[in-house]
Amino acid sequence: MTRFVLPVCAFLLCCALAAHAGAQPYPARPVRLIVGFPPGGAADILGRHAAQALTEGLGQQVVVDNRGGAGGLIATETAARANADGYTLLFTSIPHVINPHLYRKVTYDAVKDFVPVVQFVAVPLMMACHPALPAKSVKELIAHAKANSGQLNYGSGGSGSSSHLAMELFKTMAGVEIVHIPYKGVGPMITDMLAGQIRLTISSAVPLSPQVKAGKLRGLAVTSPKRSPSFPDLPAIAEAVPGYEVVNWFGILAPAGTPRAIVARVNKDLNAALGSAALRERLGSQGADVVGGTPEEFGRVIQSDFAKWAKVVKASGARVD
Repeated sequence: MTRFVLPVCAFLLCCALAAHAGAQPYPARPVRLIVGFPPGGAADILGRHAAQALTEGLGQQVVVDNRGGAGGLIATETAARANADGYTLLFTSIPHVINPHLYRKVTYDAVKDFVPVVQFVAVPLMMACHPALPAKSVKELIAHAKANSGQLNYGSGGSGSSSHLAMELFKTMAGVEIVHIPYKGVGPMITDMLAGQIRLTISSAVPLSPQVKAGKLRGLAVTSPKRSPSFPDLPAIAEAVPGYEVVNWFGILAPAGTPRAIVARVNKDLNAALGSAALRERLGSQGADVVGGTPEEFGRVIQSDFAKWAKVVKASGARVD
């Protein structure tokens, strides 16, 4: 009889150990934070701030996984297919609600396939140019563009990205023609801009501001409806082009079905981190305004912008196969 009892006991012991492992509090292993753009751009810079804050709060390493390409589409599709266990999170921004209207083939639902966790920051975009461009204000830029129609170029983080649509909106409202040169991320675009190959951009202030402060690029304006506290010397584009406004947001989503307790834990820890004066100062120095708040508040932002950018994409005529 002993030969039957021992295997049964071993089986029960394995079950008990498995149950204990399954009951381990979250997180029991490192967490992956997917970022949909290559290193050097705003999403990467801010995503690393969020990852560090969560590493300290969760007590587990939060690893940034850059999945650049297709304006964030690749990263979002990867996150949508991930297990809804809290070990894969998505750090995303406005392209999340732009891409479904821009791309003909999208394999996920931007609203239904994700659960909002927390909005991290809000960031106005910045219009900046290479110092060789003679324009020193938005009005001078408009005049220069009209006098040299189709000869001036601008770079973006990719077709359909917020930097692309922000400039297309500017072109329409200002009545100018500027040639679009898309890149696979803002980081590579800035590299070419510093070299003088690109003369103009409207992109996140986060990667642009260090170059502007160093005098390597010239800041012309911000895209918020009024001047940004982070850049008080820069006017709003709306001062020259009334009604112009584009403000980007960055936040964390989880795959749909992620347990509410895990969403609440990540939300709580990141909100606690955003209360740190040191982190707020670091983010503010890069032009990012701290937001935080509840998952429900972030969800309302996503739904509102989903509708807003549907109209902008349709008006721009932009489509990507």
